[in-house]
Amino acid sequence: MLTALALFLVATPILMFGYAYVGYPLLLKPLAALRRRGASAAAPRAAADGAAAEWPTITITLPVYNEERSIASAIDSLLAIDYPADRRQVLVISDCSSDRTDDIVRSYADRGVELVRLAKRGGKTAAENAAGPAARGEIIVNTDATTRIPKHALKELVRAFQDPTVGVASGRDVSAANASAAAGDGRGGEAGYVGYEMWVRSLETQVGSIVGASGCFYGIRRQIYDSTFPEALSRDFASALLAREAGYRAVSVDAAICIVPRTSSLQAEFRRKIRTMARGLETLWYKRHLMNPLTEGAFAFMLISHKLCRWLVYVTLPLAMLGLVILATQSWIGAALLGLTALGALVGWAGLRMSARKELPSLIALPSFVFAANLAGLLAWVKVFRGQHNPVWEPTRRPV
Repeated sequence: MLTALALFLVATPILMFGYAYVGYPLLLKPLAALRRRGASAAAPRAAADGAAAEWPTITITLPVYNEERSIASAIDSLLAIDYPADRRQVLVISDCSSDRTDDIVRSYADRGVELVRLAKRGGKTAAENAAGPAARGEIIVNTDATTRIPKHALKELVRAFQDPTVGVASGRDVSAANASAAAGDGRGGEAGYVGYEMWVRSLETQVGSIVGASGCFYGIRRQIYDSTFPEALSRDFASALLAREAGYRAVSVDAAICIVPRTSSLQAEFRRKIRTMARGLETLWYKRHLMNPLTEGAFAFMLISHKLCRWLVYVTLPLAMLGLVILATQSWIGAALLGLTALGALVGWAGLRMSARKELPSLIALPSFVFAANLAGLLAWVKVFRGQHNPVWEPTRRPV
């Protein structure tokens, strides 16, 4: 009986991980095929590139905090995007920056760039809330200072809103070494994971709706942009939930590419994952009624599978370790598995500590990444259970 319990504890995170990352996409594929054969296609309906007068007015919002190193190139990149200038508003929201960020933004005033400065630091969501009253566009497009949007991508994103059922359109993230890298330059584990995530979103779009947008590049109809959204929560994740509540779909647009530089170190990615997952968990709880399959149908199934099941894996890890300890007292195989797990955790911990000072060798990089990801997920749950809210942000600094 004790051995059976131990095996169950060890198997639980493995099975949950397998469902969330393999089983769920495999279930989406036949659902997507059924929708394609149905009366109405789930993918956003594309339309021909019309004259400038036919493009909707848009507001591009850029929340920043102490981005003097990258803000000028970010604005230059936005101004170079192919979109009618008279139908585009560029709005930079400074979260009470203390460096030269605001002065640099003001130097672009003659080119139509507007600055909104918060009176005190409030965090990214507070900055986005402040953008709402100042936005004049029919579509609000959110991005950040260290990502780059190729010249053609904005029209691809906005074109999705020609489908009246679409309330949110999310771009396709492409991981790259830095902001100036080519769109096909993504390599390594982070690039592979980002590509996988974009594939899942594409399947969800074909089924009906994605359950979370990319914070690096997404658009939302102005009428569902909530300027009173709780500051401790994640607006990009919630945008798809807000669209659902308003009767719209959220879609992923494969042609709307956004270049996302990889984080500078494993430690930076570790801190980012704790912060984003904790905010995501709080956001999911805030909108938990959308996980009711009796009222939300397939959307609830996708929200539970894509978000909740992934995050529950981390909660079960301590129980899995307990299961390994029990197995170690029952057989030499259990003892060997426990020893290998402990060795992997030790190597991962050492690699995480080393990553702030130098690039990790390949032999250490993989266990370090796995250890950091799992520890970050567990710590995110701890923050949520303790009620630790951190709305004030320290943006992830990425290579420019």
